[in-house]
Amino acid sequence: MNTNLEFEYPWFLLLLLFIPVFIFLKYRKKVKLEVISIPNVKAFGTSGNKLGILQPILFWLRLFIIGLLIFAFARPRVIDVSRVLESEKGIDIMLTVDISLSMLAKDLNPDRLTALKQVAINFVNERPIDRIGLIAYSGEALTLVPLTTDRNLLTQQLSELKTQTLEGGTAIGVGLATAVNHLKNSKAKSKIIILMTDGVNNDGFVEPTIAADIAAQKGIKVYTIGIGTNDWALFPSSQDPYTGKIYFEKQKVEIDEDLLKYIAKQTGGEYFRAIDTKSLQDIYSNINQLEKSDINDLKYYNYTEKYRMFLVPALILLLLELFLRGFVFRSII
Repeated sequence: MNTNLEFEYPWFLLLLLFIPVFIFLKYRKKVKLEVISIPNVKAFGTSGNKLGILQPILFWLRLFIIGLLIFAFARPRVIDVSRVLESEKGIDIMLTVDISLSMLAKDLNPDRLTALKQVAINFVNERPIDRIGLIAYSGEALTLVPLTTDRNLLTQQLSELKTQTLEGGTAIGVGLATAVNHLKNSKAKSKIIILMTDGVNNDGFVEPTIAADIAAQKGIKVYTIGIGTNDWALFPSSQDPYTGKIYFEKQKVEIDEDLLKYIAKQTGGEYFRAIDTKSLQDIYSNINQLEKSDINDLKYYNYTEKYRMFLVPALILLLLELFLRGFVFRSII
């Protein structure tokens, strides 16, 4: 929500330019009167001196009242602008993330899983309308967030993703099938799975090709992302049982690209290879452009009138001026 101050009739403020003119004319007249005045005239007594001292007060008071009235007539008001995004045709998206131990490999900065989490959080925040869910998998799959528009929950769960929280292995078929199960009855205009992995399918009771065929039958599009360089990388090799420290060694990167390409082609999606953090960011940007929601950007304006804060003091001071002219200064004279 944005709050702004504006004037409904700003051209009234041009009248403020006349105030310096009044001041100039007033003091020009005063100078002329002082030049032609007769010095040492005491016939008028002290009341004339008092009146001469108090008259400028009335003049400045009148100018101040005029200034307040000009601001009041310009109708100052505060505008609260509320921006509401509404989607006529939303998209349902399931993020399916490999959290096997190999996702700690160091070919992405600082490692594969951390880089993926950062990019995925940005992706989620750039899609405020769509329902998005989160599935983590390794040797088994776990639904962390069902389809939701709660971005705080999604970003929290993404940021807390860790390896070694599920059974070891890489069950691509199970992860994909779990995502399909969440989307199969969706009424959204488009149903998307973003499947991320850094290895080969070596576990699970569901064949990835069968899960892909079911996804295609249900009208679910799968974008697959292979994460890892085309060469060698530092992989976790062992862990100290006492300190929990993980040791790394250089290993050849192996990703079943043929399988990932099949899944994408079978479902009408695309396959991407993320060899570094920059390419992973580009992949998510591409998907963001390929899958757009129809969004209506609505703005609601709430006006709060502020002219009273000028009008009320002006009226009070005007009454004060009338009182001074009608009673106080008259008694002096």
